[in-house]
Amino acid sequence: MGAPLLRVEDLRAYFHTADGVVRAVDGVSFSLEPGETLGIVGESGCGKTVACLSILRLLDPPGRIEPGSRIMLRDRELTAASEEEMRSVRGNEISMIFQEPMTSLNPVWTIGDQIAETLRRHRRARPAEARRRAAEMLRLMGIGFPEQRLDEYPHQFSGGMRQRAMLAMALACDPSVLIADEPTTALDVTIQAEILDLLAGLQERLGMGLVFVSHDLGVIAQIADRVIVMYAGQVVESGTADEIFRRPRHPYSEGLLRATPRVGRKMQQLSVIPGSVASPKLWPSGCRFHPRCPYAWDRCREELPVLRGEARAVRCWLEEEPARRTGGWDGAALAEDR
Repeated sequence: MGAPLLRVEDLRAYFHTADGVVRAVDGVSFSLEPGETLGIVGESGCGKTVACLSILRLLDPPGRIEPGSRIMLRDRELTAASEEEMRSVRGNEISMIFQEPMTSLNPVWTIGDQIAETLRRHRRARPAEARRRAAEMLRLMGIGFPEQRLDEYPHQFSGGMRQRAMLAMALACDPSVLIADEPTTALDVTIQAEILDLLAGLQERLGMGLVFVSHDLGVIAQIADRVIVMYAGQVVESGTADEIFRRPRHPYSEGLLRATPRVGRKMQQLSVIPGSVASPKLWPSGCRFHPRCPYAWDRCREELPVLRGEARAVRCWLEEEPARRTGGWDGAALAEDR
C-alpha cells in the first residue's frame, strides 16, 4: 500500500484566550487511504469539528495550529502552505460539508451561483460551462428539474435538498478528500438514509477518501471502514468499525455503545455516562476520562495514559492491568450484549 491520501500527525489546535489556553485538540493523529471512510465519534466538546477545521486551516483567531503539528495531503504539508495555496486546496482537493446547511449557504445567492462559484474559482470555468456543470451536480444528487432549481434560493429548498445542494457544491471539483461534519444530524431518518446511500455511491464512483464526523454510532456503523473515538481533545481508541463496535476496549467507547438503543433489546432505560466533558481550559489530571470512568483507580487520576498500538490503538491503563476491568457499566450487562 502506498502513502496515505491524508495524514494528520500530533495535531494540536489551541485557542489562546484572555482566560487561558483552550486545548481543543491535543495531539490527534490519524490517516486516510483513497476510497476509505474514516468515522470520528465522540460527544460534543471532544474536538471533532475543530480537528476537521484545522485540516483546512479554517480556525479563526484566537485559535491556531501549534508548532509540531503536521497535516499531509499526499506529499504536501498543509501546515506550511501559504494562504493562497490553501485557497486552491479548499473546495478543490479537500471539501467539507457542515451539519446545518442553512447557515452554510448564502441566503442572498441562488443555489446555482453558489455551486458555479466553486467551478469558476478552481476550474476557471466560463459562466455557461459552470452553470451546465452545476445542473449536472444537482441531477447527480437526485434533485429533480435541476435547471429550474439553479435559480432558486436556499429558503426555497427543504432541509434534505439543501444538504444535497451542499454536497453538489462540495463535490463539483471532484475532491480527493471529503470531510462531512455531522451532515445528517438535522435530517429525518428517511432523508438521512438517502444522503448516506448517496455518499456511498459517490465515493465508490469517485474513489475519494471520506472523513465522516458524527455522534450517531448507528450512522458510523453503517458507513465507516475505520473509526477513531475522541474524548477531551484526544484519540482514546481506534480500529476497524467491526473491532470498535464488537469489542470496544476503552471505557468511553463501552459507555457510548451502552447508551445506544438497539433493536430487539428491551430495557427499562438507556444507560448513561455520568457527568459531562470537562472544560478544555482545564482538562483533568491523569486520564481525562477518569472522573466519569467506572473502572478508574489512583493511577488513572495521576498518570496520563499514552495511545498504545497502531491500527488497533487504545489509551487506557486497563490495557496493562486488565484484571481491574470488573463491574463497569451496569456490571456484566456489556459482556452479555457481546
